[in-house]
Amino acid sequence: MAIHPTAVVDPSAKIDPTAEIGPYAIIGPETVIGARTKVGAHTVVEYATLGADNILHPGCFVGTPPQDLKYADEKTRLVMGDKNVVRECVTLNRGTAQGGGLTRIGSNCLFMACSHVAHDCVVGNGVIIVNAVLLAGHVHIGDMAVLGGMCAIHQFTRIGRLAMLGGGSMNGQDVLPFANTQGDRATMRGINMLGLKRAGVPPESRTALKNAYKTLFLSGLTQADALAQLKAGGKPDPIVQEWIDFIESAGKRGYMRPAVGATELEEAAV
Repeated sequence: MAIHPTAVVDPSAKIDPTAEIGPYAIIGPETVIGARTKVGAHTVVEYATLGADNILHPGCFVGTPPQDLKYADEKTRLVMGDKNVVRECVTLNRGTAQGGGLTRIGSNCLFMACSHVAHDCVVGNGVIIVNAVLLAGHVHIGDMAVLGGMCAIHQFTRIGRLAMLGGGSMNGQDVLPFANTQGDRATMRGINMLGLKRAGVPPESRTALKNAYKTLFLSGLTQADALAQLKAGGKPDPIVQEWIDFIESAGKRGYMRPAVGATELEEAAV
């Protein structure tokens, strides 16, 4: 076990023998650090469970108290999977008692410098969070979503799988899986076709999603009628079904649609 002599490690911490703890790092109470995980200089980790092969760069803060006035020092946690990269000055807060007591982060994620994940968030696998992105409390991020630099996500918002949020997007509503968003306040700007191709989604499913987009947003149908049309004639393509399930599960914020009057732009985007 490589623990720098200047590091401070709480007696209750459990550190795998293959992990590395850098100079002046603070490993706080009730912390578990998995195999081959590297904790950089001046990093703070507390009330957290970290899996294997994570890299925490210098000066990040993992499992620190939530920025919530209701928080009264309850014992809550942050749980992180494997092979995540957490860059400098990132803050990943633990949960609150009111939100279930847990912030959960998947595996293979990248948190670029100065990004923030607030209390009770759930971040999926393979998510890329670019510099200075801010997640408010109780946000859910689907697998392989990409959040461009300086995005801000309103509390209780859901970001769907493989969504792509443009830099500077101010997102106040749920974002459909596979959507592109942009703007302040952000609107849907088409489908993340590049992300779908990279994820290996077959051409027939991508075509089905394009047609579903036109039915939902460009046909003039009400949402209920558009959903009924998508369901007509048998089981929809699984990608389209994912949209239907997301819409029908209706989060607290409602979901993002294309801007009014953007028909020509959105037709080109799909």
